[in-house]
Amino acid sequence: MSSDQREAQQETTVDGSGTTTMRAAAATTTFSSQRLRINPNNEHRPESYEDLKLDFPSAVYSSLEKYLPQQILVSTREEKVKFMTDIMLRHLPHGERSRAQRHSVYRQKIITNYQPLHKELYTLAPMQCFVPSFIKAINESSEKSFRSIISEPSPGVFVFDMLQPSFCEMMLAEVENFEKWVGETKFRIMRPNTMNKYGAVLDDFGLDSMLDKLMESFIRPMTKVKSITYILLLRLKSYLPYVFCFVVFFSDVGGATLDSHHGFVVEYGKDRDLDLGFHVDDSEVTLNVCLGNQFVGGELFFRGTRCERHVNTTTKPDEIYDYSHVPGQAVLHRGRHRHGARATTSGHRVNMLLWCRSSVFRELKSHQKEFSSWCGECFCEKKEEKGRALDALRQKLVKAVRAPQA
Repeated sequence: MSSDQREAQQETTVDGSGTTTMRAAAATTTFSSQRLRINPNNEHRPESYEDLKLDFPSAVYSSLEKYLPQQILVSTREEKVKFMTDIMLRHLPHGERSRAQRHSVYRQKIITNYQPLHKELYTLAPMQCFVPSFIKAINESSEKSFRSIISEPSPGVFVFDMLQPSFCEMMLAEVENFEKWVGETKFRIMRPNTMNKYGAVLDDFGLDSMLDKLMESFIRPMTKVKSITYILLLRLKSYLPYVFCFVVFFSDVGGATLDSHHGFVVEYGKDRDLDLGFHVDDSEVTLNVCLGNQFVGGELFFRGTRCERHVNTTTKPDEIYDYSHVPGQAVLHRGRHRHGARATTSGHRVNMLLWCRSSVFRELKSHQKEFSSWCGECFCEKKEEKGRALDALRQKLVKAVRAPQA
């Protein structure tokens, strides 16, 4: 079978998507039965969408274009936009669909009236932002370089030094300045999510471009690293526990195709949120960095990675892990890794979070039934199923051996 035939066969396993207008109104075209490629066309040079008014950042469209089927890849730019917009809208939570529609006007009001305290924050300058060890690892961009700065205290939880103290201080001051402006103008802002009553969405007051660059140039390289070890382990993955999928960090949940983000800060302590309940994030990969200040408590507790079907299943002893925040230190984990935050008993803690998302992974995931490469419960179910199959085969062989004797 040729590579083209294999690709065509793979495409038939992925559900098609309808199309939409550039402003997300429904429409029906001949592309409604077309389907995303499972493997990207890396030889294709994506178009630029920066001159169009779109529902999502133009970079998202350029990134997703490599996964379009050939019939759509050669169509007009407007038709490609319609196809890709519908895919992304279908994988946005309902609340975020309406939020995205309102955000353009909302953000413009803030950006027009809010005066930044530290304008240098709005363009990412690596030398001023990151610690030297992190910059060195990114420049080398290999599994070895990342492993040299990253520790994995619990399966799927990666910890490393990331931000300079001066950058943390500037970000804290910027957030404080924004909140002061909100108080003085009585401007009603949207909070980061439904669980946090305090904090702010960084994208809303102009930091979206900086965070886009952070994800694309510094987080995505870490989540798509591959090695020869991975190829060997891939052949044995059904028989190995969690360890295999961490060799390549998060390629199993779309780490190589991260194309959008939700960036925000959360605040804990007196007159702020106290703790955060047990939950999963609306992300494929989550970056969580403590900015400061002085505080006691607030530990993150992790309880294993689960798919939607198994999110409320029992935690296994080896999945229990508590992490204590350190200013400037980052925690990287799957969005589906169940976690929460214990009470911050004194002081004031501020954390910056970046929920990194992959439209491609969400489209493909919607047509899968089991996720044994990263869901702890799916892995156990698959292992038990293999065990039952082996027992049945063994009994069949025993009967076959005994039959002639009878």
